[in-house]
Amino acid sequence: MITLQFCSFPSPMGRAIRWFTQGSVGHVDMVLPDGSLLGAQYASGMGAPSGVQIRPAGYGGMTNRILVRIPWPEDDARVWQFMHEQIGKPYDTTAIWGFVFGRNWRDPGAWYCAEIFGGLFEYIGLIPHIETPISKITPSMLFFASSILPGVTVEKLP
Repeated sequence: MITLQFCSFPSPMGRAIRWFTQGSVGHVDMVLPDGSLLGAQYASGMGAPSGVQIRPAGYGGMTNRILVRIPWPEDDARVWQFMHEQIGKPYDTTAIWGFVFGRNWRDPGAWYCAEIFGGLFEYIGLIPHIETPISKITPSMLFFASSILPGVTVEKLP
């Protein structure tokens, strides 16, 4: 099972992402077995460094939390290998501008939240090769795409 947590942040940047991408969520992380979250985050003022990190559940005052559970073999080491190889990589600070101007998302030197999971899904074959530039895949678009995969369950958290 791959579990993603989609959410919003009450920060000015979080509100800007939701407004600019016209979505109800503005961020996504992978939920690890211990409940911690792995993903790419611009962590200004959140008490953790920016970039791809493992963070505690509920960091940053998250709101509108939604879990998407995607059936996938637990023993598929490619998921964990890919994600753990990304830890420590910087947050793609050009990502917000990339929504407008595009960027080469296949340059794995930096990530933003939806981009890293687009890369993961393509890497493990969960979705086919992505023709749409990933810079156009927003957290809300990733939420929609992942929530309609076969066998997926969606749960809104309090």
